[in-house]
Amino acid sequence: MADLILHIAKRTAWEEARATGTYAPASLAADGFIHFSDVDQVVRVANLGFPGVGDLVLLCVLADRLSAPLRYEAGDGDDERFPHLYGTLNLDAVIDVVAFPGTRDGFVLPSISRP
Repeated sequence: MADLILHIAKRTAWEEARATGTYAPASLAADGFIHFSDVDQVVRVANLGFPGVGDLVLLCVLADRLSAPLRYEAGDGDDERFPHLYGTLNLDAVIDVVAFPGTRDGFVLPSISRP
């Protein structure tokens, strides 16, 4: 079974990627990789990094379809390991895009497709 990883994105950034055929968020240039989360990490990541941000989506990605290297690495000041993609996200690895609205109490994991 393929591993499912998730990326939090602005809906407009995803729509632009679909139009251009390339998804390369600012983190790729700034950090050298695209930040991803496992299913059990994404709500915590969203609550810490995206409070009050609207119009978000979750890109549901099959890790075995990625063209660029994926590495699990420790987060900032923590031993927890997160998936990092070292290159652009090939759009054919995205199996679903799910609305990810926050509430005043934070984010809740929506129903997502699992391989």
